[in-house]
Amino acid sequence: MSRTTRATQTLARAGISFTVHSYEYDPGAERVGLQAADALGEDPSRVLKTLMAEVDGKPVCCIVPSDREVSMKKLAAAFGGKSANMMKPADAERLTGYHVGGISPFGQKKLVPTAIEQAALGEALVFINGGQRGLQLRLAPKDAQAVLKAIGAPLIS
Repeated sequence: MSRTTRATQTLARAGISFTVHSYEYDPGAERVGLQAADALGEDPSRVLKTLMAEVDGKPVCCIVPSDREVSMKKLAAAFGGKSANMMKPADAERLTGYHVGGISPFGQKKLVPTAIEQAALGEALVFINGGQRGLQLRLAPKDAQAVLKAIGAPLIS
């Protein structure tokens, strides 16, 4: 597994401090984010999942704790929209240039508006996918927010 991805390159270019952590990815896991938290021995609230969605038909990225679900109503409201839905996996892969299970918010092919769960911003350090299945990046959530120009908002139900 390469420890250099578009995600790590994006963070390095931005001067963001991060560490790289790999784990045995289980493609059969029911919930990939929870499997990552378990493999890393971390609290699921600090292992964030990257989800691609659409608000009023426009692509967005949202980052939430792996043990929580996104509220579509709150997601739409965060971007000033009326409705939200999850993006189809094939569309998410085409838009981001990453494979499902390895989608990182950093270094996506096309920059889209991004929101991070407000509660996660209170953590000292979080894990966010590094652009490859089984690869997580540990960094300060405020640094992630800054490099992504993301909004902090209540997103979980």
